[in-house]
Amino acid sequence: MLQAQLLQRKTTKVFKAFCDDTRLEILELLQSGEKCACVLLAELEVGQSTLSHHMKILVESGIVHARRDGKWTHYSLDQAGSEDATQLLKSLTTIKTAADKKYEEGCC
Repeated sequence: MLQAQLLQRKTTKVFKAFCDDTRLEILELLQSGEKCACVLLAELEVGQSTLSHHMKILVESGIVHARRDGKWTHYSLDQAGSEDATQLLKSLTTIKTAADKKYEEGCC
């Protein structure tokens, strides 16, 4: 039961990361490589607190990696986190065969 709850929390964090236009734009920017927060601030034209909020969600989801360098943080896509998110989506959208189903289909 505890493991199921942990998986559900992880699922929620991953999908929360993908459900915002700004976060999707950040992911697109990171596709070309690591970016300093200062670059993201300039590209997105958002305030520092707004960027921090979005980056916290992306980092907590495991999709983005953060690296501190002095007063700035550099962000990059996390390959393992991206693969986990892909597998999660695949597992949630794969149609199960009759042998995989716990319950018979049908009405009460």
